[in-house]
Amino acid sequence: MEKEGEMDGSSKEALMEEAPPRYTASPHVPCLSSQLKSLLMAAVVMLILMVVIVTFLLLGLHITETHAEAVLRMTIHGLDGEGTPQHLSMSKKERTGTFAVRDGLNASAMVVYDYSKLLVGYRSWRHRACCITRMDQDNIPGLDAVTETFQRRQAEMEEDGDKAVPLADRSILGTSINILCSAVPVYWA
Repeated sequence: MEKEGEMDGSSKEALMEEAPPRYTASPHVPCLSSQLKSLLMAAVVMLILMVVIVTFLLLGLHITETHAEAVLRMTIHGLDGEGTPQHLSMSKKERTGTFAVRDGLNASAMVVYDYSKLLVGYRSWRHRACCITRMDQDNIPGLDAVTETFQRRQAEMEEDGDKAVPLADRSILGTSINILCSAVPVYWA
């Protein structure tokens, strides 16, 4: 009887007489490593290109935002931080020019030049009144002079109280001044 774990001697000898089997490499499957390397390189190049493009877009956005803030600051404070900013809106159809001007520290006013009716209208948002004046076709007053005149007139009206008589016939006003002053009384300045 044989013990477990012991081999039969005859089978051992038979194995020794036979030549060991020849191991050969399996048929060579074409390797994808060069294609894989090319694909990997293309992916890396695309990733780097995308990072560069996103970086330039974000940089451009930052520069644009900085420029817009600088323009806004110049509009609010003037080019040198002094003076009043002036914004103009023109209407060729009605032959008007509308300016937004500053009226005091935290208030604004609208000045409308009506070239068809030869009138200048002024409405301050701090006061519940509009002022108008006639202008000479050959000598149109400047915006600063008009604004100063109207502000002085409104200060006089506040001192005098309600003694001034508002304009009764609004048909002499052009469309733009009529709309600007529609909810408040109109006075001659």
